[in-house]
Amino acid sequence: MTVLSLLATTVVTADPASLKMWAYIGFIALVMVFLALDLGVFHREAHEVSMKESITWSGIWLTCGVSFTAFIYYAYQHHWLGLGLETPIYAGGAIVLGEVTGATAAIQYLTGYIVEKSLAMDNIFVIAMIFGYFAIPAKYQHRVLFWGIIGALIMRGGMIFLGGELIMRYTWILIVFGLFLIFTAVKMALITSHSDPGNNPVVRIAKRFFRTVGFYDGQKFFTRRTVAPTYIKDPKTGNDIAAPAEPGTLSARWAITPLFLALIMVEITDLVFAVDSIPAIFAITPDPFIVFTSNIFAILGLRALYFCLAALIAKFRFLKPALILILAFIGIKLLLLAAPPYFNDFGLSASELNSIKIDPLVSLVIVLGTLAAATVMSILIPTKEDEKLA
Repeated sequence: MTVLSLLATTVVTADPASLKMWAYIGFIALVMVFLALDLGVFHREAHEVSMKESITWSGIWLTCGVSFTAFIYYAYQHHWLGLGLETPIYAGGAIVLGEVTGATAAIQYLTGYIVEKSLAMDNIFVIAMIFGYFAIPAKYQHRVLFWGIIGALIMRGGMIFLGGELIMRYTWILIVFGLFLIFTAVKMALITSHSDPGNNPVVRIAKRFFRTVGFYDGQKFFTRRTVAPTYIKDPKTGNDIAAPAEPGTLSARWAITPLFLALIMVEITDLVFAVDSIPAIFAITPDPFIVFTSNIFAILGLRALYFCLAALIAKFRFLKPALILILAFIGIKLLLLAAPPYFNDFGLSASELNSIKIDPLVSLVIVLGTLAAATVMSILIPTKEDEKLA
């Protein structure tokens, strides 16, 4: 039996759950190809990312993320690899397995992608602060963000599948998610500054138990140098390269450079934001494939988005209030969906209450409308500092 005939037989006889595993494998393989091209071909040499380059890459990642909506539509409409069959859906305050059409799946994916992309904006503020604190040279920032994304893919993948299993077994967790999102929105509204990266416990532990140096050794995360390197021009490429270490200046022990400390902080930052954003997307759909793919595509473009918006995002002063409103809306949406049946179970209502499910298209319109209004208001109502510069 040939490989192709074996695969065809497997596709015909396998149950939808087994087939969906191939969908995940194919998507992860696609992401790995993207990342390999990014670091191994387009960003092999460390260089400062220009505004033109960042805008170009932001456009490429945005196109990839939005274009994947078409794949979602056709895959779910025609049930490629079992997608759309025996899929978790919200029904009457509970989660059941049912069939999902291509149009519904496409709207859910696009809404999730936009929500995750929007929440990533606040992440950019924190990353900019981390790079400023550690004085990361502009030409090394892409490397930190690249490996930060690798770690984010692993962490978020684990959190998504854990969250999916939990809500399938314990529907009341959706109420916890909803309350947590509302709490996060209130916290964002009341807290205007972020903590000092240097006071982070993980950074202090790293400095206490591992040898650290205060200088950079090119784009290396670890070094054996005890003296900051000097740089010379590479005659072949014209780029700056580190000169060989002077005799007696290399230590037997490896040391952590500030570049690795910054990477630790970027990973911690993404973990914190993932705790907020993953419950937000579960409010849109309990389908783990849509949750996973929309989340991953949103953070894949975070590097390019950082270089594109880090210097400009402060001018969009109404963006943070918009994110607060979006989080609050999604939290309320989850509570309306999950809470009413529990009121009936505990006798807290005079008459039987039914779950209120907000249509995915309505959610998409509200999210897009809120972001559009924030952008327009930021342009039409500039800050006093911007008015002085104008």
